[in-house]
Amino acid sequence: MFKIIKDFSVADKRVLVRCDFNVPIDSNGNILDDFRIKKSLLTIKYLVENNAKVILTSHLGEPKGQVVAELKMDKVAKRLSELLNFSIIKENDCVGPEVESTSNKLEQGQVLLLENLRFYKEETDCDLNFAKKLSYLAEIFVNDAFSVCHRNHASVAGVPKFLSSSAGLLLEEEISVLNKIIKNAEKPMIAIIGGKKVETKAKFIDKISEIADTVIISGLIKNEVLEKNIKFKNSGKIIGPISNLKDLDISEETIKIFQEKILKARTILWNGPFGKFEEKKYANGSLEIAKAIIESKAFSVVGGGETVEFLKNQGIIEKFSHISTGGGAMISYLSGDEMPGLDTLQ
Repeated sequence: MFKIIKDFSVADKRVLVRCDFNVPIDSNGNILDDFRIKKSLLTIKYLVENNAKVILTSHLGEPKGQVVAELKMDKVAKRLSELLNFSIIKENDCVGPEVESTSNKLEQGQVLLLENLRFYKEETDCDLNFAKKLSYLAEIFVNDAFSVCHRNHASVAGVPKFLSSSAGLLLEEEISVLNKIIKNAEKPMIAIIGGKKVETKAKFIDKISEIADTVIISGLIKNEVLEKNIKFKNSGKIIGPISNLKDLDISEETIKIFQEKILKARTILWNGPFGKFEEKKYANGSLEIAKAIIESKAFSVVGGGETVEFLKNQGIIEKFSHISTGGGAMISYLSGDEMPGLDTLQ
């Protein structure tokens, strides 16, 4: 198991934290949803309260190694300052002599936010020279970005090669919840897998069916399974809509079948909406699934950007036990895939 931040004495130490501030933004770079920023506060506040010198780093969007004005971290810095209720320092780069100078001058309890990591192609290439430059900024590294732990990127898998490293409080919480699903789920357990693209979810469906009593899949996934003649080890546990698999929403008859299963569950894992939820007239299926999960009073774990967005828009997100910050990372972890960001912390 990896170390957590509480295993270190952080007072008067420069601590580099890999956060996930990859928030939805509009065309002008305005933040549409600060969910991930709020989730990062647990670790940031802990470090501030324990007199660390805090250096935060993240990516935003997909600039592909170019500086993109709308993807600068300025508005993230502004929102973070508002949430922390004190001003933070914002740098215009994430590596180099000027950034090193600023980090070296930090006082206890101060917070510095670096510029978008993905303005450098070296980040996604997991360039170890780039990782080393990041490591010059601090004495301790903390990975608190579960959502990128399945990525072999410099700030995720490279920096721990050069610094004493640990998991942040949010990352620790994410792994603890998912381990509960894998090793200690109260039965009956149901996995609900929506969205589309069966090729990205086939391994996950197979793996989760080993622990779940029932796996509910969307019409689009079921349609692909039938078209491509995909075979699952526990196909008897897997159910989908009974007809009209390409419809933009699921039928009342299908909703009733799903509800009957969900209401008996004690543990529920949900990744991916059902139907074209963005349009209100097609959101009924996803909403009825959500209501059934809430009514079941089961331990409920939700992941995936679209699912989280849907629940926030419906104003019911607080009614679920755990909302994961990572959809793809959640699927990778539960599928037993390699997780470079966790492996390097071991």
